[in-house]
Amino acid sequence: MRNFGGKSDIMNIPVHPTVTNSSTKPVEQVAFQRAELSVILSLYGRMVAAGEWRDYGISCLREVAVFAVFRRTAEMPLYRIEKRPKLRMKQGMYSVVGPGGQVLKRGHDLKAVLRVLERKLIRAVD
Repeated sequence: MRNFGGKSDIMNIPVHPTVTNSSTKPVEQVAFQRAELSVILSLYGRMVAAGEWRDYGISCLREVAVFAVFRRTAEMPLYRIEKRPKLRMKQGMYSVVGPGGQVLKRGHDLKAVLRVLERKLIRAVD
């Protein structure tokens, strides 16, 4: 605040309003919550330690969030863990999709859905 001749004057900084068009709305994205990522990254860490997985990628799109796992960086994803909130009241919003696009498991509970991938960690002991 500046004082000029007994009058106080607040410095005005011009604010340019953002142009909003009625047809453009902020794009909403589906994303994994911290607890969901914790569960997924826990499984990812065990699979990396077992030598099964090597890399991952996360995509947050308008209708789906995808955690893709790779055996090698330059190939198609080995598995995709997807979150589709629109299916929450139907088949469940979590799913594990295989390399051919087939849904291996779908459900409401992320830990239960990921159990289909944990079977890869169980190996026969000779």
